[in-house]
Amino acid sequence: MAERSEEQITSRLFELENGGQAERRAELTGERFLVLLHDPDDGRSYVLRHGTDDTEGAEIPAGTEFYEYANAEAAQSAYDQLLQESRQAGELVEEDSDEDIGDFETGGAEIRDLFADSDEDELSTDPEISEDDES
Repeated sequence: MAERSEEQITSRLFELENGGQAERRAELTGERFLVLLHDPDDGRSYVLRHGTDDTEGAEIPAGTEFYEYANAEAAQSAYDQLLQESRQAGELVEEDSDEDIGDFETGGAEIRDLFADSDEDELSTDPEISEDDES
């Protein structure tokens, strides 16, 4: 496998995080986040520290940095240490955060009202034919 650039790795880490694949994620002061990720494609683990993205993915947020580890145990240890340092510095807002993760909109069909009294779609039923009229 070819070596990836820092920008390619960072983009991949944001893709994993926005896809809900972060193993751990903490919110820090100043709208910053500390994230533990494992990339299933290359088997490596990462700790990512970043701010929020106001450009809808056009740019990597300023101050974004990542640390790469050969295994999950080393990454977990580093994450725990950075989390502890953030806690001691008074920068930890929430230890288990899903704030500002990716885009929650999904493609595909809209979900009908969950509290509707009928689960039949008026557009796909024929009012001329009913189950009572079976002959």
